[in-house]
Amino acid sequence: MFVDEIDVFVKGGDGGAGCVSFRREKFVPYGGPDGGDGGDGGSVWLEADSALTTLLDYHYKRHYHAERGTHGQGSNRHGASGADMVLRVPLGTVVSDRDTGERLADLTTHGQREPAIRGARGGRGNARFATSTNRAPRRADLGRPGPERWLHLELRLLADVGVIGFPNAGKSTLVSRLSAARPKIADYPFTTLEPTLGIVRADGDRSFVIADLPGLIPGAAQGKGLGHQFLRHTERTRLLMHMLDLDPQSGRDPVDDLRVIDDELAAYSAELARRPQLIVANKADLPDAAENRGRVERFCAENTLELFVISAVTGSGLPELVRAVAARLDTVAPLTPAGETAARDASIPWPPAASGS
Repeated sequence: MFVDEIDVFVKGGDGGAGCVSFRREKFVPYGGPDGGDGGDGGSVWLEADSALTTLLDYHYKRHYHAERGTHGQGSNRHGASGADMVLRVPLGTVVSDRDTGERLADLTTHGQREPAIRGARGGRGNARFATSTNRAPRRADLGRPGPERWLHLELRLLADVGVIGFPNAGKSTLVSRLSAARPKIADYPFTTLEPTLGIVRADGDRSFVIADLPGLIPGAAQGKGLGHQFLRHTERTRLLMHMLDLDPQSGRDPVDDLRVIDDELAAYSAELARRPQLIVANKADLPDAAENRGRVERFCAENTLELFVISAVTGSGLPELVRAVAARLDTVAPLTPAGETAARDASIPWPPAASGS
């Protein structure tokens, strides 16, 4: 199961209570207050882990509580702080507050750690309240309750190249030929229901990550079909490989397909529509594909679009395509979070104010 969006509940540890205690020792009159402070509660942290590829673990457990601090004791013994809890998430996870929609963190590098919620402070013992006029205070603070919130975790795949196109255009076959990834391949639309990542070796020194993304249909920008579930993953790709189906039996016009998908990208995000693209015409090995191939070649020539004609089944044109993709990636700068376009990803400083901490 591939889970790329989920809500989880996190709670910081409660603070331990302060202690009311007085030093009572033989031959030591008026020993005075010696109540210790309570320990602070543990915090919940989110950490990016390159070994993870899905948020599946959080499908089975949604609630996470950090350890509470222990109470203070006499003889000025302070309580121990509660242990922190670390929740590991895949690279590319965007964290936001479920109720307000505020973006809290964007975990894109292995080992990056961000606070999900802070633990509460422990209470003060009565030794803290001693003054020159109140030498025997009989008050102490209770530990504060740990703050809590619901978080929305959203995975956006980190890939250099995203393969887009209509369903059944041959995207999964291409990825399986170029990499060791084994996405599901069948002769019916919407075979790919979840993204698949593969690593492509261009030459001895260069390689890149390619993503097989679910197919688009008209209206995807409004949520039809896989809609935003698909388009979200395109935001983290530096280069789009736009695959067209030359098979005349499909009943579609590849030039119209190109226009439709570009319109969907523009409707979802103007910045995404400007993302660099390579046009890849697939199924050139079919005997009746010459007419569609000619139409695509003329259209690309008229609009100065870079075109590659391939057959993912036979492997024709794949070496040239891989070299061209690697060369193009050398000229494309890495994406930054500011370059992403979802409205809820507006930059918001961390941490937001949390009650009770």
